[in-house]
Amino acid sequence: MAMTVIVSHAQQEQQYTQFMYNKLAYNPAYAGSMGLISATGIVRSQWLGLEGAPSTQVLSFDASLYERRIGMGLNLVRNSIGISDRYDLDAAYAYHLPVGEGFLGFGIQGTARYLQANFADNRLIATQAIGTDASIPAGMETKLLPNFGFGIYYNDDRLYVGVSAPRLIENNIDFSQESAIISREVRHFYLMGGYRFKIRESLELNPQVLVKYAENVPVDIDLNVSAIFSDRYVLGGTFRIGGSAGMGPVESVDILFSAQIMENLIFGISYDITVSELKSYNSGSIEGVVRYCFKASEGGSRSEKEEYGNPRFF
Repeated sequence: MAMTVIVSHAQQEQQYTQFMYNKLAYNPAYAGSMGLISATGIVRSQWLGLEGAPSTQVLSFDASLYERRIGMGLNLVRNSIGISDRYDLDAAYAYHLPVGEGFLGFGIQGTARYLQANFADNRLIATQAIGTDASIPAGMETKLLPNFGFGIYYNDDRLYVGVSAPRLIENNIDFSQESAIISREVRHFYLMGGYRFKIRESLELNPQVLVKYAENVPVDIDLNVSAIFSDRYVLGGTFRIGGSAGMGPVESVDILFSAQIMENLIFGISYDITVSELKSYNSGSIEGVVRYCFKASEGGSRSEKEEYGNPRFF
């Protein structure tokens, strides 16, 4: 009898097409960097039509305190794949220093991550009766894991750049009580940046990039260019690079649109066109975001008429 052992590596964290509205998910130093209080909600369904595909829901808060010197942030995330659900609670603290025309922030983050897998769920399919395989648990398996991370983030009215590693501990994520560890959390490192160019009075161009790195897997890069019309509407496109050698480097081509529907409220939606091998098995991914910004803190650089802040930018 021959036995084959395969070791696989993959990025474990969920992805967001509208990362520019969800920077706190990647970098704790972002907390409070806009100089106001904001609440953001995100819903994402990935690979529509593919059974058991990832789905994600996010509720995020961040606030600026003490004349933009202190930032506080909170992320609540639910991510589902197949019979597995993951719940994250991230608490971020950032300290911001005035540098040039903007602020340089240093942030730390603590995470409580709750994992569960429902092996009794009727979505679990086997070639024989599940009860006959002693290696498959009979019901719900759960695990609670702590973690911590850090980030650095700089922004002014037109530029942002950040680097971060939000979860540094490589926790054992096996549900089994055996001494051998098969699966671990993988450290993810992020680099992001963007700049707004003024083309004319009612048109700006905003290129942005998000680089995602995890050990032993291909680097994933989101390259986005968005046009901003009348300082109110945003239309953009993204190339997500990280595909396989067989299908080329592009994983998906994404279309984004957002609108500031009230003075302090923005709604955005995106659609991903899959280009990788999975393109034959799904009809793309869709993501929606809503952000509400409250009154800006004192000491910010915004003019009086922008007292409630701009819910789109940096």
